[in-house]
Amino acid sequence: MSSSNALRESAVLVPVFRDAAGELQVVMVRRGNFGVHGGQLAFPGGKRDPDDATLLATALRETHEEVGLDSAAIEVLAELPPISTRTTGFHIAPFLARVSPSPTWQFAQPEIAEVLEISLCHLADPTTTGQEEWHFPGGAEPELISFWRVGPHYLWGASYRILHPLLPRLLAGEWV
Repeated sequence: MSSSNALRESAVLVPVFRDAAGELQVVMVRRGNFGVHGGQLAFPGGKRDPDDATLLATALRETHEEVGLDSAAIEVLAELPPISTRTTGFHIAPFLARVSPSPTWQFAQPEIAEVLEISLCHLADPTTTGQEEWHFPGGAEPELISFWRVGPHYLWGASYRILHPLLPRLLAGEWV
């Protein structure tokens, strides 16, 4: 792979917490309606800056910038297997973290349209899962895409691939 085709380093935080009823929630953002990931559900995170000493530093910085969550409210539980996006050229380092969520999320508009607290039990419900063939711009053939429905949104792509193998482990009580 030439340097012009090199994957861009990025990192995300996979923030989880138990709500007042003890139900496990994951914090996600819906990106603003611009850019390559416009409107998509994602974990807080982004591209590594030259000043970021590590990819964890990237995830923590981006989480603070995007949703106002201070590092004192974050306990990193595990570094997860990295993944690469299939079409946008990002190599993502995900970090699972237990967080103390803000009573009112302060998020970076217009980059972030909203912050969602999504029940992991909701994602485990078979009626929220699906697969469809989607045709992407520039793609020769439709691709079979797996997703979860979250209200009017689809949770798919890299975020789905990060969370899907974690879901049964988290629901079984591993880490949290």
